[in-house]
Amino acid sequence: MDKSIIQLVDELPADNITVKVLKALDYVAPGQWNNLVGFDNTIRAITAETDANVIQKIRDRAVTLYQDPQQGYQSAIKLYQILDKADTAMATAALANKVGEKIGFLSFLSNITPKADVTQSIDLVLKIAIEIIAFCKLNGIPQPNPQEFASTLANNYQDASLMRMAALVCIDGILPLGPDFLSKIQGIISGADVGVVAQNPVFSAVNNFIPGNNPSDKLGFIAQGFNSVQGWMNNLVSKTGVTPQSISQSLGSFIQIADDNLDFVAAFLDQTTNYYEHTGIQTVARSLILRAYALVKEEIQQQPQKSVQDVSSAVNSDSSEYALSKTVEVWDNDDADWYQGTIEKIQNDQFFIHYIGYGSSHDEWVGEDDIRTRALSSSDGSGFAVGQKVKCWDGDQEDWYSATIENIQGQQYYVHYIGYDSSYDEWVDLEEIR
Repeated sequence: MDKSIIQLVDELPADNITVKVLKALDYVAPGQWNNLVGFDNTIRAITAETDANVIQKIRDRAVTLYQDPQQGYQSAIKLYQILDKADTAMATAALANKVGEKIGFLSFLSNITPKADVTQSIDLVLKIAIEIIAFCKLNGIPQPNPQEFASTLANNYQDASLMRMAALVCIDGILPLGPDFLSKIQGIISGADVGVVAQNPVFSAVNNFIPGNNPSDKLGFIAQGFNSVQGWMNNLVSKTGVTPQSISQSLGSFIQIADDNLDFVAAFLDQTTNYYEHTGIQTVARSLILRAYALVKEEIQQQPQKSVQDVSSAVNSDSSEYALSKTVEVWDNDDADWYQGTIEKIQNDQFFIHYIGYGSSHDEWVGEDDIRTRALSSSDGSGFAVGQKVKCWDGDQEDWYSATIENIQGQQYYVHYIGYDSSYDEWVDLEEIR
């Protein structure tokens, strides 16, 4: 099962080689990158929001947006992850995770072979192609559009997105290929053999995402993508004066570089960093949070204006168990199981549910009897807790009844049936409740 966006952001490292390298490149994109980790912390940093209830609403809405298959967020994450995994297939994991202030790697150089210029050039232009595709998915652009991307890159790229592109220029361009990397790549790509490109491991990993009916078409899109950003990359180099030596010197402030052979340094960084995935997760998280925040603010502004028939008095309380945008579990009697969803509308005791991970065609109204919230932190080994709403099977009536758990002893549960007096309370077995 794929991780949620909350898991991905919560698991981002606060310090490893990738983080050190990106910090070392701050001089190329000054002040653009802050290593935001932890989803709630990221919400606070991006929105400046301090209200815990609003932060929870933003979190819930972001989860819903991310899991909606009609949105492009999951696809963008997958692209960043596939690209980095393919590019660092030979990485030495133990070395990459060291976080000491100084890391020497001279003893590892004998096991690292720099990529040939052709392979390195193909890798770089493939990263640009994937960046274009991911950008379009995040921004709701139906087809990958290099010109639209190039315009945004020049005028609006910032934060983790800008740092990712700056790192691409430095780590995948200048260090391994030298100051004239642009002309070198242009010469290689313009005369590239389609067969050579098709056999590239990175191309094989992302091939299905690249537009085109055949390798030749796909190479055309890749070349078009590179051509669209050449001007921006050239301007970045001219404006910052970045050179292989300045990159190496800055890296040396964070990582001890025990060799001055810069193509070996580039090979080492290529194999031991995942800057594309790391900053890609941060880019997607920022996009999600900003969109979720806008939706939540709109809902908050509209709530006082809604009629009593549209929103019950309980909804106007931030402490309401079933509030707008709240993530809940919804009972499906046919499947005899609970499914996660978010509350989109409320009318009296009826709730309009959007099921997480399903398209809007599955949205429906359900009654309060068929929804619940659950505190997993206080659950027993089977996922149940005292006070939790459950469904209990009645073999005589051959139906499920709503109840709350009053007591737990092993795999026995003492339940009170909702809407019935205490004379119906009873102990039930684990297999009789959901």
